[in-house]
Amino acid sequence: MIWVAFLVMALVATAFALFPIFRPDTAAVVPSDAVPAVLADQLEEVRRDLDCGLISAAEAKAAELEIKKRILSVVRRTTSEEHGPGAGGGRAGAILAALFVPLMAFGYYTVNGAPDVPALAFADRAPERAEEARIVDLAQQLHDRLQNDPNGGASEGWMLLGQTYMRMQRFEDAVRAFETVADRSDATSATWSMLAEALIGANAGTVVPRAEAAIERALEIDAMNPAATFYAALAESQGGDDAKAYDVLTTRLTEANGYAAWMDSYVARINRLAQETGKPRVAVSDYASEAPRGPSAADVAAARDMSEGDRADFIRSMVDRLASRLEAEPDDLDGWMRLGNAYKVLNERKNAIEAYSRAQELLEAAAQDDPRRQVVDYALRDLQG
Repeated sequence: MIWVAFLVMALVATAFALFPIFRPDTAAVVPSDAVPAVLADQLEEVRRDLDCGLISAAEAKAAELEIKKRILSVVRRTTSEEHGPGAGGGRAGAILAALFVPLMAFGYYTVNGAPDVPALAFADRAPERAEEARIVDLAQQLHDRLQNDPNGGASEGWMLLGQTYMRMQRFEDAVRAFETVADRSDATSATWSMLAEALIGANAGTVVPRAEAAIERALEIDAMNPAATFYAALAESQGGDDAKAYDVLTTRLTEANGYAAWMDSYVARINRLAQETGKPRVAVSDYASEAPRGPSAADVAAARDMSEGDRADFIRSMVDRLASRLEAEPDDLDGWMRLGNAYKVLNERKNAIEAYSRAQELLEAAAQDDPRRQVVDYALRDLQG
């Protein structure tokens, strides 16, 4: 199911989902290349997860197709806005169209329109359609329950609803859900950074003033919030100061206390900025004393050359090694999350629930606005049906 594939991608940047983001402000705005760049990163992440055996070929194909559709949508909107009244940033839009329309139109046509490629049978889409319908129904039920609550509905419920809308790309609805909590005294830094993300998503990838205000508020509450810092850097980049955006991100990396999942996305963005500014490229190992544990590049390369049976055994051995390591290091929260996801992909539901439950226990000592809470809660709800 495509939602599983997107959950896998979300784990790479657990502290903040790097969702693509869109709607022009009333003032003329310059479309940024940030969204296609983020989506291109997501494509690479899907392919890495496929190589590592973390998602199936079908899930990878579905995720890649969805990302390519979103890139096409971004380009079309950017192009139309260039020729509309009050539109700005014609050069940036032209560059986007020149770079991404041929590439992504080809990828989209290859799957959806090529005469020599058989279409996906309507019946084969039934599970995906059923899952999407189920999520829409659950979101509506949650909305109605919160809306009809005489006490205004629990903040946790509104946050969950907002995140669900984000996954559905209903950005305006997500904004309203997050704003409900932002107006309350229990709003956290994560509340404001998620609101900023939704506002960016509703504004064509542009960090509009309302989003900037939300970012500033998030950083006032917690200056170490990696999501807020990332979007602050995005605002600098969209304002034409790539060098400052680079410095904002690298400074935050130097403040990290060991490896965290969001560092991979920071490094990917920094290295894109490095190409624009001439500043040096970086690696996670430059900032984290302990690199993330997983298959090496050599492991992935070797897996590509294996037979299907050998590859399955290889993937199983990696999962077993991770499970064995966690027995010796039971406090590795991110490790339990990775193990839970691996078991989920392998359709070992019981083991996946157990791994995510261990992660949930460790999260009891974490901050209330730790974004990993939502990732683990969503995974457990999905597994437990």
